Amino acid sequence: MIQIRPANERGHSRLNWLDSHHTFSFAEYYDPKHMGISNLRVINDDTVAPGGGFATHGHRDMEIVTYVLEGALEHKDSMGNGSVIRPGDVQRMSAGTGVRHSEYNHSRTDPVHFLQIWLLPSKVGVEPAYTQTHFPAEERRGRLHLLVSPDGREGSIATHQDALLYGTLLEVGESVTHAVAPGRNGYIQVAKGRVTANGSELKAGDGATIQGEPEIRLTGAEAAEVLLFDLP
Repeated sequence: MIQIRPANERGHSRLNWLDSHHTFSFAEYYDPKHMGISNLRVINDDTVAPGGGFATHGHRDMEIVTYVLEGALEHKDSMGNGSVIRPGDVQRMSAGTGVRHSEYNHSRTDPVHFLQIWLLPSKVGVEPAYTQTHFPAEERRGRLHLLVSPDGREGSIATHQDALLYGTLLEVGESVTHAVAPGRNGYIQVAKGRVTANGSELKAGDGATIQGEPEIRLTGAEAAEVLLFDLP
């Protein structure tokens, strides 16, 4: 079974510096039918204007993954980390017992477009941690490349959660397949372009829950960038 979450039905909030679309309930957007799937709690599709950003604020007991699509995002946190996240970079912040951070558009001229993903942790009260890894486009082109996992396998980023996150870049007609173990679920987020997922067409911003299927097959309908979650 595939259940599509159309881009134009997501929650939406807009400020003079932020345009944000919420796949699942977040902040002032609340829909009891869309509270996440398994331990995947948040996918926010954010575009921040030049010079804009999120002032210092706190999190705890959450695994936060940031995936930049265009532009550059500047990060600073209470652990002493400071970095700039660009396309191909994946950042993971384990908030644990508590962390404060800020996120700003690094550019004064160009917007930054990124996905912010929250996973509920498998254990609470852990020591906060930060990781940032670059995954070159050639490693994701035409294949599912593991970005995030519970144990850091295959060069991925380890998190305190039973969740696998894959990324892929597909050209028209190019396909990738992911086997889904019995009892597990898939979630797809199309970041750019257009694909078919098990025969259903998805465009940029669309998501889809896949349950009870032995595999997920993605095929490029136009040049596309896609994230695939394998969840309990």
